[in-house]
Amino acid sequence: MQLTSCIQNALIILVISLSFCACQSTSVYVTPSESLLYDQGFVGFSEIQIESEQDIFTLDDKAKAFLKSTIKPMTNKIDQMEALVRGIFDRSNLNLLYQGDANNTANETFHSRAANCLSMSIMTYAMATEAGFYIDFQEIMIPEFWTRKAGFSLLNGHINLKMFAPHDPSVFMLNKRSFQVDFDPQSSRSGLPKKIVSKQAVMAMFYNNKGADALLRKDYTYAYAYFREALLLDPDFDSGWVNLGILYRLSGYVNQAEKTYQHALGLNSDSLTAWENLAYLYTFTGREGEAEEILAKVESKRNSNPYYHVNLGEQEMEQEHWDQALGHFRRALALDRSKHEVYFGLARAYFEIGELQQSKRYLKQAKNKANNRQDEDKYQHKLDFLRNF
Repeated sequence: MQLTSCIQNALIILVISLSFCACQSTSVYVTPSESLLYDQGFVGFSEIQIESEQDIFTLDDKAKAFLKSTIKPMTNKIDQMEALVRGIFDRSNLNLLYQGDANNTANETFHSRAANCLSMSIMTYAMATEAGFYIDFQEIMIPEFWTRKAGFSLLNGHINLKMFAPHDPSVFMLNKRSFQVDFDPQSSRSGLPKKIVSKQAVMAMFYNNKGADALLRKDYTYAYAYFREALLLDPDFDSGWVNLGILYRLSGYVNQAEKTYQHALGLNSDSLTAWENLAYLYTFTGREGEAEEILAKVESKRNSNPYYHVNLGEQEMEQEHWDQALGHFRRALALDRSKHEVYFGLARAYFEIGELQQSKRYLKQAKNKANNRQDEDKYQHKLDFLRNF
């Protein structure tokens, strides 16, 4: 049986980037991390209170009581693990709403009615360790997947948990029983490779998400404080360096932005996000030739990714270019017919050009492909609205 609770960390990207070996015409190198921090550009950042490890993972008495009552009826650790996961999922289904920007601590998630995957995974980790289980965080190596918010493209990552019972020397077991816990599972991700990431790396993701939220609301000092904390904790977090570079560019620190993108590429020369943001910076600073060379290779790499076309479709929708948007959504559908975001994009575009029957058709398919109750409800509400036409 595979039970689930998830983690999704949104990495904010201005134009999204991709990295690949073919882009070696632009040299990359790794510089000391501390030299890339630009504290003097963000006066007051040190006054911002950053959550500590204890703040992020501590549970209060009410949360501990929930944990105790959930696993108390069982004495076997395997049964306790299953009861805990089921208890968390029952709580999620009944009380919590999925919200992508709800970047909360374990305790805030327990008491909140909204949580994203990262928050749910942090809470699950806290409860599992309190119960004496062993936990591995696993990063899922998914292809680039974007969402649009406030004029930005957000690159979404995904992690889940693997939960083990402690070994009882008095019990002989042929295999070690474990549960994979994924809050927002998608069947298309089941065969993707995974890698174990540390608790510190997950904390860096948490800080990165907080920084991304601040960047979206243009609170650049707050964003810098959180990005800085993430990168001091995990200096190899290449996406965090890209986000810091975006912050530098938006703040007018062009030289710092370029160095930071180069540093991200030195850590991961296959980061498409870093390459595209570097190209955007080159365009911004009048280096169009270098920018065009990079962007041509980026686009070539991305054309086989349905989410790339969904993102382009969303951008065309924002500019009211309905026919161009339809073209991108159709291309995404030709590449992958399993993504509810693709069907929703088609439904929106057809609505805008007045083809209501087509819009209803694709909304129904979006609902059928949705993988959580909130998306199903969202699509149903839109179908209910269309009945008035």
